[in-house]
Parts: sequence; C-alpha cells; structure tokens
Amino acid sequence: MARILTGIQSSGRPHLGNILGAIVPAIELSRNPENESFFFIADLHSLVSIKDGKLRHEYARAIAATWLAFGFDFEKNVFWRQSRIQEHTELAWYLNCFTPFPMLANATSFKEKSEKLADVNAGLFTYPVLQAADILLYNANIIPVGKDQKQHLEMTKDIATRFNLLAGEEMLTLPEPQIDERIMTIPGVDGQKMSKSYHNYIDIFVPENELKKAIKKIVSDSTPLEEPKDPETDITFKLYSLVASESEVAAMRQNYLNGGFGYGHAKQALLECMLEKFAEPRRIFNHYMENEQELEGILVAGETKARAIAQETIGKVRKVLGYSS
Repeated sequence: MARILTGIQSSGRPHLGNILGAIVPAIELSRNPENESFFFIADLHSLVSIKDGKLRHEYARAIAATWLAFGFDFEKNVFWRQSRIQEHTELAWYLNCFTPFPMLANATSFKEKSEKLADVNAGLFTYPVLQAADILLYNANIIPVGKDQKQHLEMTKDIATRFNLLAGEEMLTLPEPQIDERIMTIPGVDGQKMSKSYHNYIDIFVPENELKKAIKKIVSDSTPLEEPKDPETDITFKLYSLVASESEVAAMRQNYLNGGFGYGHAKQALLECMLEKFAEPRRIFNHYMENEQELEGILVAGETKARAIAQETIGKVRKVLGYSS
C-alpha cells in the first residue's frame, strides 16, 4: 500500500485553481483502495506570510471545509492541522542540522525574493526543511506536487539520505514526487496563473452575486458580438472547458466559431455551469463553515491518528540523536 501525503497552506480560502489543480486530483488518488492518504493543512507554513492569527484560523477552517466538500473520506484516511502536531517543528529542527546552507540558498522559493532580503524572514529560508519534516514524519511514499515543487522534493530526499547515513539504516522513507502532466495551469481572470498573489482568482464558495462579479472581471478581447471568436485564446472558454462536460464544451466552441455569440453570453454560461457543477460542494462547504464544532471534531480525530504516527517516528529519531533515555 502506498502512503500519499499532501498539504495546502492556510494562506487564503481555496480558489478554483487550488481545487482543480490539487484538491480534486488528490481526492481521486485517495479513493484508490491501494492508497493510504495523509492530507494536512499547512498552517505553520502560512505564518511565513500571514501574521494575523484570526485570519489564518479562518483560512484553515475554509481549507478543511473544502476538502470535505469535495468528498475526502476523513474516516478512512488521516486529516489534520500541522500546527496541532508538535513533532513537525521538532523534526524540522533536527533536519535543519543536516541541511547545508547552499542547498537552502539555491531553493527557488528563496531565490525569487533574495534581491530584497529585508522582506525575507528565516521561516521562508528554512521553509523546505519544515516541508521535509512534514513528509518524513509520516514515512510518505508518494507526494503529489506541481512542477514548481519538484526541487523541494529532491531536497527532502537529500536531507533524509544524510540522516539515514548517520542512522545506519533507511529510517526515514525517501519519497517520490508524483507530477500529473495532464494538469494544466488554471488561468486566472487576467490570463496569468490563478493565484492569490496575483489577486486574479475565482472563489467558487462565495454567494452567487459575488461569483457573478468575479466572472465578469475575466479579461476578453474587443471582437464585436456578431463576429466569430477564437475559443483557444479566450480565458472564459478555457475556464468553461475545465468545468463543463465534453458535449457542453463542444457546443460552446461552435457558438464561438459561428459568431453572434458575445463574451457576456459565455460568462453567463460559465456562471451557470459553475453553480450547477459545484452546487453540492457549495452546500457542504457552507454547512461546515456554519458548524465549527462539527468541523473541529473531525480535525481533532484526525490529529489523534496523525500524532500516533508522528510520535513513533520522532521517537526513533531521538534515539539516533541521543535524546532519548
């Protein structure tokens, strides 16, 4: 049985890009009876950028509600908040002492901001080590990641290999990345990659009028209503293609090519498609957001399961390092 692990930062409410690019594919993997899935909310990682505790707590709730809204089986699998398992930070410190400075200095997440070092905190610099601890603590075999995270997985394997040499055995499991080449970059309303950083995302859980406003902001060209339009270059069509059925996409494509079909019509069709496709997830999401104690109970139960595994791993690590009696 393969143990799959993935985490999502509580740095904002999940948007359509998160859902289609990470959450839904991960849940599909978890439904394979040969897989054992460990999904967590990376609320320690989010402290790098978000210092407001109430806001981060709210985002963590929204992420948990999203996983549940899309059908993650929390009873079969393990589901928890990173901050509730103290072994994450303990193992991260131990692994810091096995991580060469140049390795962290070459991390893309650091290099992208290294020109403005005043804006870089130590948490960002050591981010890959905490990520390694998240993975190695649970002896995960497979880590579903985007191409931009492949470097961090290689760093995790390097760090684990250094520790295992000291231990004299493969105590920490070396994980393998699973990159789904079929997953395309989800475009935001401006055509760039959908991202909270770019403020170009679509939150499918907001009320209908707010969702309509977000969809109206999708950038389009100035082709007149009566003229044919190129579906391959239009952002609205690209988003519609990701959520609609094959027959609906084919019909929409023909509407574009025929002419007499405006971008406003396409955006209305996208809104209606989203409301229909995500009706049940929207209902479940709102249920959990309105019933915090029920959501908290699910997370606490998952944390009990995660803690038992984390404590077993950290016990072995302490023994190797001479910290156990």
